Amino acid sequence: MSDFSQSNIQNLLLRALAPEAFDLLRPAMRRVTLPVEFELISPGVPSGTVYFLESGLASIVATNSDDESVEVGHVGYEGMAGAHVVLKIDQTPNRTFMQVEGHGISVPVSALLSMVERVLSANDLLLRYVHCRDLQLAHSALANARYNMSERLARWLLMCHDRLRTADLPLTHEFLSLMLGVRRAGVTNEIHIIEGMRAISATRGNIRILDRPKLEDMAGGSYGVPELEYERHIGFPIRRT
Repeated sequence: MSDFSQSNIQNLLLRALAPEAFDLLRPAMRRVTLPVEFELISPGVPSGTVYFLESGLASIVATNSDDESVEVGHVGYEGMAGAHVVLKIDQTPNRTFMQVEGHGISVPVSALLSMVERVLSANDLLLRYVHCRDLQLAHSALANARYNMSERLARWLLMCHDRLRTADLPLTHEFLSLMLGVRRAGVTNEIHIIEGMRAISATRGNIRILDRPKLEDMAGGSYGVPELEYERHIGFPIRRT
């Protein structure tokens, strides 16, 4: 029997499970270290394992036949990598990998699916999480279409701040350009602008949040709806105050 205790789990999805669901899953849980670039979900490969992050940040990246890539979502301690298996889909063309190192809990897909078949409330919870992930993608599309780069960058910094739970975000300009689907030079210019407003402090490979309310004002309506929806459906707040 593993030593996992639901009350001490840092992953919010695992904490939100019904106790009987958690107990069914517990023997299959394994603690894992997740270094930078570790591939959680490989594109086009049947997924044998899902990961519930407890720290760090993972990127979900879509790539087309022209080898163009953009981030379509990210996962922190609020979620799981491999949510497609909840929909009974064994593989995805998207890649999920660690952008900021951390640790988490791995669970074989077979154990997860066996558990949700036995506990209906757990299946419902994970489907609600998939809905929240879809909403995150929808609002990324909205932000890309209707908001300028400064507003979009502020939104992504807020989302990373929520999931990393620290003022220091070890994010490179390359990563931010991937997230926003723009050239690195454009991201660098926008970082200088936001830094000049004293909302952040940027050094090589790190962005420190100095004034979150300023970032929220800058992001405007591009940020907040998916976060509130997560709280409504999963039961835990992820939006930092």
